[in-house]
This record gives sequence, structure tokens and C-alpha cells, in this order.
Amino acid sequence: MISKKAQYSLYALTYLAKKYNDGPVLISEIAQKEKLPKKFLETILLELKNMGIVSSKKGKGGGYYLIKKPENISFAEIIRLFDGAIALLPCVTYNYYESCTQCKDENSCGVRSVIKEIRDKTVSILKNITLKDVIDREEKLLYNKNLETD
Repeated sequence: MISKKAQYSLYALTYLAKKYNDGPVLISEIAQKEKLPKKFLETILLELKNMGIVSSKKGKGGGYYLIKKPENISFAEIIRLFDGAIALLPCVTYNYYESCTQCKDENSCGVRSVIKEIRDKTVSILKNITLKDVIDREEKLLYNKNLETD
């Protein structure tokens, strides 16, 4: 399960992606529209700024905005920034590897092999899902919902 910080960052970044060409967005607007706690969101956006995902502008017309295009920000990137390893076990993680205390031999451990396969597929999906994909899916879901109610 991803942390609240990673989850809230995905919602905030998706909102900023929707406003990508509209200029900076106030924290209060993001918090209200995405139903996120404002103080926690301030911390998250500051971390995202320090990580080079967003930037901010002070003063009138100020707020936060994406530095990268929405199609260039993947779920894997954001989840790793806040939660570290995506793998379920430390012996199968790519960036945060730790040897397993349970395995006699990692190369012949069936449990490790299954968890590694899950990690590989999960990482592949997360790397290929971007903020742009979320926006596209929301539009499609809204379109389908409207078709059902007509």
C-alpha cells in the first residue's frame, strides 16, 4: 500500500497536470478541489519542489506548477520519491536491495522468484502510467458515465 503522502502527491500532481498550461495554482485551490489537508499538502508540495517535480511563483498570480510535462511524470517516479522501494521484499528491490535472511540461496528461492515477478510487472506498469494517462482515463470514465445516464 502506498503512503498517504504518495497518494496525496498523485492527486495534487494530477490536478496541476490538468492546469498545466494555465499557470501557477494556489495550494488552497488544490486542497479544496482534491479534498486534501492544506497543511499536509504544503509539506508535500515543498518536497516535490525540492525534488524538481514542481516549482512555485510568489506573489499575485503565484502558486505551484509542474516543471515537467504531465506525460513525463510517471507513477513509479512519484511513489519512489515518497515511499522508496516498490518491491514487497528487500531482496527483490532494484534501488534498495538487502539480502534476504530467509533464503539459503536467492537464485533458487521460489518465494523470491514469485515476489520478483510481481515487482517487475508492478514497476513496469507504474513506469508506463503518467499523469497524462490519469487525465485521459478520467475523461474517458466521465464520458462513459454520461453515456449511461443519457
